[in-house]
Amino acid sequence: MADLESICVYCGAGDGEEPAYREAAYALGTSIAKAGIRLVYGGGSVGLMGCVARAALDADGMVTGIIPRFLERREEMFTDVSELVVTEDMHERKMLMFDRAEAFVALPGGIGTLEELVEQLTWIQLGQHEKPVLLANIGQFWQPLIELLDHMREERFIRSAMDVSYLVTDKTSEIVPMLQEAVAGKTRAAIDQSSESERIRRL
Repeated sequence: MADLESICVYCGAGDGEEPAYREAAYALGTSIAKAGIRLVYGGGSVGLMGCVARAALDADGMVTGIIPRFLERREEMFTDVSELVVTEDMHERKMLMFDRAEAFVALPGGIGTLEELVEQLTWIQLGQHEKPVLLANIGQFWQPLIELLDHMREERFIRSAMDVSYLVTDKTSEIVPMLQEAVAGKTRAAIDQSSESERIRRL
């Protein structure tokens, strides 16, 4: 199985209404660290962001926080992380998070989390990357979005030729294994395609 070395987690700078959200964030940070995978996240110390980072650090994991300068106070920049990157704006932050990660997870969050998630799904649809994206549907949080995407397919605004690819689970324990399998599957497909191309060249 190909090694998955880094996962970007998008999530809220608040805790949300349900205790299950914070429990899931802590469990995810722990499982990422125990798998020897680097956590990439938004650099804050509050809400689910702070929770997932603290969990990874508590489990002796590596954590990269990426935060724009104007959010240093609002999101209470977490200076205890393994690596802290301060950007000039949101665009630089999002691009660095994309560059540093091999897979993406969306925990519950607000409009910022939604925007980051949808951007990754759009890039997949447009063929700009093939990194796996997973919706952590804790307490059915992402169910309205999943239903909206299904509605878009039914109305043919999302067509089979340009579908939106994503993984979904409501079990935190499944997140890391599902992403590892997805990355391994893409690696196997690339190797198979390369081998087939080499075979054809030799014919």
